[in-house]
Amino acid sequence: MSLDHRTVDQSWLADLRASLADDFATQTARLRELTELNADTGDPGEAHNQAALLAAARRNIEQITGALGRISDGTYGLCERCRKSIPAERLEVLPHVRFCVPCQEKQSK
Repeated sequence: MSLDHRTVDQSWLADLRASLADDFATQTARLRELTELNADTGDPGEAHNQAALLAAARRNIEQITGALGRISDGTYGLCERCRKSIPAERLEVLPHVRFCVPCQEKQSK
């Protein structure tokens, strides 16, 4: 089943938007917490872990912001490469996804 942009369930999109907004708030709080805890312990392993956590939080915020922007501009669920609909099942698992599976595979190479 693909997401048909003419008949998208508006309540589903509203729920998704709310869920993404909650995720955004959680990730922003996490980023703030990680930034405030950025004390140098002198342990290179700890510094590496801290940097990885910061990068993951920033990436999550970027992905969430992108999905919210696509919902707002009406392009949510369209592959950014081929412009075809991304299957709803894929969007349910990965709500921030930007590409259909074939295009994602090409993008990852």
